[in-house]
Amino acid sequence: MLNSKIMKRNIMLFKKIVWTIILPVSLLSFLACNELDIKPTDGIDPDKAFRNLEDIDMGIKGAYAAIDYTLIENNVTVSDEAIMPAENVVSNTNAYRWLYTASSSSVTSAFREYYIVIDRTNRVLTGLEKLTNVDETKKGHYRGELLAIRAYAHLELLRAFSGGYEPANLAIPYMLESKISYPARNTVQEVVNFVKTDLNEALSLIGDEASVSRISKPAVYAILARTALYSKDWPLAISASTAAINAKPLASQQNFARIWTDQSEDEVIWSLKKSEASDSRIGSFLFREDGGIALFAPSSKLLNLFDKDNDIRYSSYITYDPDRGAGKSPYLIKKYVGRSSDAPGLTNIKLFRTGEMYLIRAEAYAETPNQLLGTADLNQLRKSRITGYTDQTFADKEALIREIYTERYKELAYEGHRFFDLKRRNLPVQRSAQDAVNTSGALTLESGKAQYNFPIPATEMSVNKNMIQNPNYSN
Repeated sequence: MLNSKIMKRNIMLFKKIVWTIILPVSLLSFLACNELDIKPTDGIDPDKAFRNLEDIDMGIKGAYAAIDYTLIENNVTVSDEAIMPAENVVSNTNAYRWLYTASSSSVTSAFREYYIVIDRTNRVLTGLEKLTNVDETKKGHYRGELLAIRAYAHLELLRAFSGGYEPANLAIPYMLESKISYPARNTVQEVVNFVKTDLNEALSLIGDEASVSRISKPAVYAILARTALYSKDWPLAISASTAAINAKPLASQQNFARIWTDQSEDEVIWSLKKSEASDSRIGSFLFREDGGIALFAPSSKLLNLFDKDNDIRYSSYITYDPDRGAGKSPYLIKKYVGRSSDAPGLTNIKLFRTGEMYLIRAEAYAETPNQLLGTADLNQLRKSRITGYTDQTFADKEALIREIYTERYKELAYEGHRFFDLKRRNLPVQRSAQDAVNTSGALTLESGKAQYNFPIPATEMSVNKNMIQNPNYSN
């Protein structure tokens, strides 16, 4: 009975959500047939799609449904978090070996995916504004939630496709409505300003609902903290991360291990809920059950940083199995093994956690005269993860920031941060010689190389006359 209800609800969702075209951002609305004055026959008129707040709620769920783990996979593939072991003879190697171009879907598909999220969000916002005689508090909450989704999606696009994170660097178009257009790229600073505007309004509208599967006030603060980190707005990074930390304390060591099998939501600020019936399985890009092939395994560079006996993250993130057989990696990435053996690789995707907030605040403090507070945050996080940890001190700001980056490498491993963290500091991706298996010599990716920035997709370049490609790629 429950499954039939879920199926019926999903059918209603897809019937009521205004259809979204899976095309470049400049053509997201092209097939609305405005120029030919022909009404589409495979979708619902926007004016009829959102008749009440229940329809709006379904539309919001449709926006959430378009978010996936693509950028997490991209970070694992192109950074120094993982190796592609010799047993992997089935995966596309271009991304791992930094051979991607603007035509490589392995690193460009997130561009389309997040603009679908944005387009759905903007369509629902338009429908919401037309509703009258409804609960204004609930209407306001939904508007706040939609603005936060839109801000988050643009932030993720900025992280992935900006040609660097300095204020004047070209970022991505910030889409405030769904329409036929040829948008030019906004600068990083312009995108940051739009994100902050959306998030600040969201904070004034969102109520106190606390489900981690939808954006709540703590999630808005977390998105704001990440935005401040990338824009080097250190006072905002401190205040926003503090608000998120106060709302969601760090998990105990026991419950930290249970987060990854969905047995605990401690310190989870926002998580994408995934169901067994139809959703993608994040663990599937790491391990193939049919044949037992590890597609990616932990890098020795990362493994060597852990206190394997006392750090709860090591046993939560990594499996060691020396009996897998000749030619197979004895180390496996455990983080996304799944919530049960009946659904391997299926688990909710944790987009924001309190651990990240501590590291954002520690880095922000390190960049201000309050470096002792940054040290205290770093020590507090380590004490929560490592049994018997003793507080450390650091000689200067540079030493503290190095340790914070090392801790981000460990704490946030396989969560979609490492490549972008290196890019924030203009550091090369440097794989160790021990991790040279299957690299074909791809050991160092310097910041001057084209592949240091993901390319704008070739499809977008071909149809959008105002789009500019990232440095050193061919148009």
